[in-house]
Amino acid sequence: VVEGIGDHGCEYMTGGVAVILGPTGRNFGAGMSGGMAFVYNPDGLFEQQCNKDTFEIEEVSSETDMGELKKLIQNHLDLTQSKVAKKLLLNWKLELKNFSKVIPTDYKRVLEEIQKEAV
Repeated sequence: VVEGIGDHGCEYMTGGVAVILGPTGRNFGAGMSGGMAFVYNPDGLFEQQCNKDTFEIEEVSSETDMGELKKLIQNHLDLTQSKVAKKLLLNWKLELKNFSKVIPTDYKRVLEEIQKEAV
């Protein structure tokens, strides 16, 4: 969890989860092949900073993603006393809609196939 990131954030990311609570620089996610990122995007300008050749941007809509995101932000607050995290959690129902989920296209497809096989 970070409160902002410069140019080339999450470039060539291959796994894990990143949470960005502030602005992003240009070329976000170039070459991203695994993992996912949740980006706070209240002004709707995040997509303009992205290199979307390898990933998709979605709303945070699943209960699993919502729970994981909230838990990560709460952990950030607990460890850092972040005013940003505190504000987001105090207004969670309103602020959740301001997050975008970034997930590599191929990684998403693999996860969906695994989920289908598990049923």
